[in-house]
Amino acid sequence: MSQESPSFLPPVSLVTSAEETAHTLFTAALAAELPVALWRLPFTQEVQVLVASRVEPELPPLEGPQKGFAFCPFSISATSPINFLPADLYFSGKADAELEFGNNLLPARFKPVFQKTGSKQKQEQAWPSHPDGLPKAITRDAFEQTVATAVKAMQAGCLEKVVLSRTKTLSLFEGFDLLSAFTQLTQLYPNAFISLVAIPGVGTWLGASPEVLVQIDRHHVFKTVALAGTQPLTDGLTPADAIWRQKEIEEQALVQRYIISCFKHLRLRDYVEMGPRTMAAGNLLHLRTDYSAAMEEVGFPELGTQMLELLHPTSAVGGMPKASALHMIQELELHDRRYYSGYLGPVQLGQETNLFVNLRCVELGQDTVTAYAGAGMTPDSNPAKEWQETELKMQTVLRLFQASES
Repeated sequence: MSQESPSFLPPVSLVTSAEETAHTLFTAALAAELPVALWRLPFTQEVQVLVASRVEPELPPLEGPQKGFAFCPFSISATSPINFLPADLYFSGKADAELEFGNNLLPARFKPVFQKTGSKQKQEQAWPSHPDGLPKAITRDAFEQTVATAVKAMQAGCLEKVVLSRTKTLSLFEGFDLLSAFTQLTQLYPNAFISLVAIPGVGTWLGASPEVLVQIDRHHVFKTVALAGTQPLTDGLTPADAIWRQKEIEEQALVQRYIISCFKHLRLRDYVEMGPRTMAAGNLLHLRTDYSAAMEEVGFPELGTQMLELLHPTSAVGGMPKASALHMIQELELHDRRYYSGYLGPVQLGQETNLFVNLRCVELGQDTVTAYAGAGMTPDSNPAKEWQETELKMQTVLRLFQASES
């Protein structure tokens, strides 16, 4: 049975706006050094927040009944474990919504201070940083050399595609405000999953992901997406006008074939495929194909959990064949991806599960911010163009930090 609302929490709808409530709860969780996630789903207005009393090292079934928020790495390791945040406190962000409480009491040090709508209070900001520090930035020459090595291997027939990533680090400018950066992302990218996750001992990540990994709606319909191919969204260009090169078309086809191979592995035949079509994601265009299946009708009541195990890491962030691509990533990349190209999102909140690939993201230190981005390499890849693609992808979030560059 869920706990009752603690006595220190007033009826929030009478005190603050919904967004201010979410921000207040997030700030209080930071001050209390509790795991917390703040997010806004694509094409919605509500800013949601979840505070946990602890972190669990395993994911529950995505179909329920346990509610929470998943934050999982590209590759599980001692320094980058699975994190499942139980919904010990959850706020949906809807007008007049009440706070929802789980089975575990939050510690007494968690003390949100709600103020009247429109009033401001100065917030002392200190967020969790990764205990091992942030990775060093990767130079252009070093990245292009890894691309050239991968291209040579693919031309020799070792594999079809590999996704190589890099990092870029900036200093935080004076007066940087974490919640303001989150709000700016919600305004800039209405069709992205905007997230801010802070977990003691793990770190703090801010992102605007365009890519669905697994969704399960309240009607038990499973959804996933193949997303690949990238070109800049220039002035005057609309998705309908986009012209794609053979490289991007083939890259997208590889991701589609991988998802279909996962369906075949489960012997699922009844699914819907829509696309590919061109979609805008911030300053970029991508090719997107949507897949869905009514879980109860097709006789796969745990399809979301089963597909997550097969999909991650997808060929859109790893490559094809999967084992060979992951081995090449381990051999060539000069940094630990940590939670970049992992996945995150709410589980069974509002009777829905929404997991997204952790793309277009940055990791925050106390004084620096590190962006991660990758590009899909094929035998036709040009190292200079792949560098430019990662630059464009990093600008999705790093544009908020440009005042820190000198």
